[in-house]
Amino acid sequence: MKKRILVVEDNKTLAKLIAKKISVELDFEVDVAYSLQEAKLFLKRYKYFLNLLDLNLPDAPNGEIVDYALKLENRVIVLSGNIDKDFRKAILKKNIIDYVNKSGVNDVNYIIQTIKRVEKNNNHTVLVIDDSMVFRKQMQSMLENMFFRVIAVAHGEEALGILNTNPNISLVLTDYHMPVMNGLELTTEIRKTYTKTDLAIIVISSDKDEDTTALFLKNGANDYIKKPFSKEEFSCRINNSIEALENIQEITNHTNRDFLTGLYNRRYFFANASKYFEDAMSNSEPFAIAMIDIDHFKKINDTYGHDTGDKAIVDLADILRSSVSSDDIVARFNGEEFCVLLKNVSTQKALKILEKIKENVGRHVTLSEKNEEIKFSVSIGVATTHDEDLNASVNEADMMLYNAKQNGRNQIVVN
Repeated sequence: MKKRILVVEDNKTLAKLIAKKISVELDFEVDVAYSLQEAKLFLKRYKYFLNLLDLNLPDAPNGEIVDYALKLENRVIVLSGNIDKDFRKAILKKNIIDYVNKSGVNDVNYIIQTIKRVEKNNNHTVLVIDDSMVFRKQMQSMLENMFFRVIAVAHGEEALGILNTNPNISLVLTDYHMPVMNGLELTTEIRKTYTKTDLAIIVISSDKDEDTTALFLKNGANDYIKKPFSKEEFSCRINNSIEALENIQEITNHTNRDFLTGLYNRRYFFANASKYFEDAMSNSEPFAIAMIDIDHFKKINDTYGHDTGDKAIVDLADILRSSVSSDDIVARFNGEEFCVLLKNVSTQKALKILEKIKENVGRHVTLSEKNEEIKFSVSIGVATTHDEDLNASVNEADMMLYNAKQNGRNQIVVN
């Protein structure tokens, strides 16, 4: 079921414009009301993801609609033509997400971008650290109103424990002066494990020392907010940090992923498997490296075309992805050749996994562009005894793959 947005605006032209842009650019159902009375009927009938509310309605000229929606625990963005600063401050003291001036098309575009942003915020968890319960709860309330998931703790040591058990935290929001471990010590400790690609850190402090901001930024903080701050400044800085993190992760993901299959690429494999290789060798942990290649792939391309060949590659990638543990590494090296690192497995277990992969490939049917059924097999070379380094083991698995090809294909050869 689609999420819903309620637009309450007595200017029918503007209301229809906003509703149309939301419907076209976002995957939401949009309801439009032109008065408080109409809005009440909608709010009784539906639960809304977001409410866009005009302050000056024919039957509610003083923003009564905002208080009504908030009382029902709705999230609200205010639309207003009132540019009076004191009035704006008074409205922003309410538990609203944003205050948007109605002055033109740019403001409508801003509304669309804000909706996109808060919807994405649903995917992020923020860790708040502050020894003041009052301020901690205030920040938690503001963040939850921006659709973030929030974990709030009182000091740095507790925060480090939370980070160890919640690897999906996107943002750490910390005070500076705290007992046990202050914000600078916490920032330094976090950056030993998490880079700016992994998570963002924002420091919030009333510290008067002019050098404090630079000190935090040099030690790994992404931003520094001085108390007291406005709700709008807080929201903008939080959203900007999250958006920057998303952009960095998207670029990194493109760098590490194969464009066709979505699997990791050769570069990522060697960058990440090398560390595991060293640790596993030091701890005598068993593991296997397998090179996997589609048999007679050139014939598939020549007979059915390269688009069908790409389909076969994608189908094999899906089989590999679903056949191994989430801790293992599956990478497309080039063309129809893949490499799999099976972590912490005996030779017997590795061969059982790979035999299952070979059987699943043999049963699978790929459809050509003309809906012709195509079946193919794979050859697999495996290295389960290792020396020297990762490159040597990959080369050994590659040699076993060559032997599998030479011995008739559709088989597994292990060293």
